Amino acid sequence: MCGIVGYIGKKPVVPILIEGLKRLEYRGYDSAGIAVYSDTGLIVQKVAGRVSRLEDLMKDQQIRSKIGIAHTRWATHGEPTDKNAHPHTDCKGRIAVVHNGIIENCNALREYLKQKGHKLRTETDTEVIAHLIEENYEGNLLKAVRIALSEVDGTYGLAVISLDHPREIVCARNGSPLVLGDGGDEFFVASDAAPIVPHTRQVVYLEDGELASITDTGFTITTLEEKEITPKIEEISWTLGQIEKEGFSSFMLKEIFEQPVTLRNAIRGRLNMTDGTARLDGLDRHHEQLERVENIVITGCGTAWHAGLIGEYMLEEMTRVPVEVEYASEFRYRSPVVDSKTILFAISQSGETTDTLAALREGKRRGATALGICNVVGSTIARATDGGVYIHAGPEIGVASTKAFTSQIMVLSLISLLMGRMRTISVDKGRGIIKAIEKIPDQVGQILELDKRIKDIAQDFYKKKNFLFLGRGYNFPVALEGALKLKEISYIHAEGYPAAEMKHGPIALIDEDMPVVFIAIRDCVFEKVLSNIEEVKSRKGVVIAITTEGDKEIESKVKYCIPIPKTIDILTPLLTVIPLQLLAYHIATLKGCDVDRPRNLAKSVTVE
Repeated sequence: MCGIVGYIGKKPVVPILIEGLKRLEYRGYDSAGIAVYSDTGLIVQKVAGRVSRLEDLMKDQQIRSKIGIAHTRWATHGEPTDKNAHPHTDCKGRIAVVHNGIIENCNALREYLKQKGHKLRTETDTEVIAHLIEENYEGNLLKAVRIALSEVDGTYGLAVISLDHPREIVCARNGSPLVLGDGGDEFFVASDAAPIVPHTRQVVYLEDGELASITDTGFTITTLEEKEITPKIEEISWTLGQIEKEGFSSFMLKEIFEQPVTLRNAIRGRLNMTDGTARLDGLDRHHEQLERVENIVITGCGTAWHAGLIGEYMLEEMTRVPVEVEYASEFRYRSPVVDSKTILFAISQSGETTDTLAALREGKRRGATALGICNVVGSTIARATDGGVYIHAGPEIGVASTKAFTSQIMVLSLISLLMGRMRTISVDKGRGIIKAIEKIPDQVGQILELDKRIKDIAQDFYKKKNFLFLGRGYNFPVALEGALKLKEISYIHAEGYPAAEMKHGPIALIDEDMPVVFIAIRDCVFEKVLSNIEEVKSRKGVVIAITTEGDKEIESKVKYCIPIPKTIDILTPLLTVIPLQLLAYHIATLKGCDVDRPRNLAKSVTVE
C-alpha cells in the first residue's frame, strides 16, 4: 500500500499524476513512482522519499504522454528504497504495475517465476504480479491480468499499463479500495476519491473480485469469472475546498478547528426533542434487533477502538446491555461468543480498514447483525454492513485522527440515546441528554480559544522523553487517545492508564522528568482522581490537568491547568480530548515533526 492514481485522456498525464499523488500524501508513504506510455517504451521513474522529489526528477523530461499510473508506497515487503518503489515492471519493461495490499504467496510465486526464467529485481511482493502478467500475456492485457490474479493469494488494489496497449489501463480490486472516475472524455483510477475530485464527481467504486478495463471511451467492469458488471455511477458529495488547508499550517490543525462544525454535522437532523430520542435513518430497519439485543460487540483499530471504549460506557449505562470492545485484529482469530442475538458495531473512519472489515465479516458469519459507524460514503465497510450511521465529518486528511474521533463519539452517544429510550431511559432524561448534546459544538469552540495557552504549556514540555496520561470512567479511553496522539505525531513515548491503576505499576516511573496528564474534571470520580494527583506530586511528578471551568481547588494544587466547560458525564470525552489533541499537535510542531505525515504510519491500513 498506500496510494494509487491513474489517468487516460487528452491532457498531458504527468502533471495530473503528480498532483494526484500530492492529494494522496495524507495516507502516509515512504517512496513514490510513476510509469507513463511513450512511443519508444514505458518511462518509469521512482524514488525513495517525498512526491516533491519525484516531481523534481520529472520536470526536465519532455513527456507528452496522455496515459499513465503512479503510486505512493508504504513499505511492507522490502525496505523503502528507489528499487523497491512502485511501479514494478516485467522482465522486458513492457508491463508496469502499481499495487496496494499484500500477496501472501509471493515467496512461492517467486520460486515459480524463477524456474520459468524470470529475473526478479526487487524485494517486494508486488513485482511478482508484473511477471505473472508477462507469463500469461498472449495479446490480451485484461485476460493476462485475470489469469495472473487467479494465481495470487492475498489482497490487492492494482493498476496496470502495457507498451502493447497504448490506450488501456487495467485495474482490479480484492480487499484494497479502488475508485474509477468518469470525466466524460477522460477517465481516472485511484485508491480513494481525493485525486479524482478536482476533475469529476462521477465515480464508480469497484467491489472485491472485480476488474476494469479503462479506455478512451470509458470502462468495462467484469468479475474474475468474466461476468460483466453494470457500473453504478455515484456522485461525490464533498468539495475540493474540504481537502485544502484553507490557510491553516497543517491539515491536522485545520481538522482540530473544524470540530465545532463536524459535530454539528453529526447531529444535524438526528435529534428528536419531542420524544427525547435520536433519529438515525440508517438503523430504521433494525429497531427490532436494537430492542431485543442481548449483547453488543464494538470493534475497531487504533483511535476507532478508543471511541468504541467510550461507546461501551455509554451503551451499558443507557441500555443495561453488556458490551464488549474488541481489537478487530484479535476478534477474527479467536472464537468469539457471537450469535443472532448480538449486534456488532464496526467503527472505521476510512471504511476500508482490513482488520475491521474481516472482523465484521466474521461477526456476520456467526449470525450477528453487523452495523457500521463510518465516515466515507460508499466505502467497503459501509457497503458490507446490514446498516449503520455515517459520521459526516468530511474528508480527514491528517493521518492522526481528530475530528473523526469526536464525530464517532457523538454518533455513539446518539445510538446509545436511541437504544436507551427503547429500554430504560425516560422521555425527560432523553430530553436532558439532547440539550447537553446541542451545547457540545459551541463548548468545543470555547476550548479551541485556549489554543495559545496550550501552546505555551507545550513549550515547557516538548523536550520530555516520556508522558503518562491518566483518566477514570468515561475519560480513561480519552487518556489512551491522548497518549496515542502524542506517540503518533511527536514520537515521544506515552502511555495511557486508568488513574487508579497508576499505583499498580506506572507509579515506579514517576519523577521530576515524567509529565503526568490528568483528566480531572468534576464528575463522579473527581475525589478519587484528586488523590491520584497528590500521589504524583508527592513523588515530584509534574502534573498537567484538564479541569472543569472555575475549579479553584485543582488550580491551587496544579501549575498547569486547562479548563473545559461543564457537561453531563457521558459527553465529557467530547470536550476533554480537545486539549489533548492541541497539546500533542503543539509538542510535535515544536519538535519540528511533520504532523500530517508521521513516519511509518498510513491513513487507511488495508493490510494485516
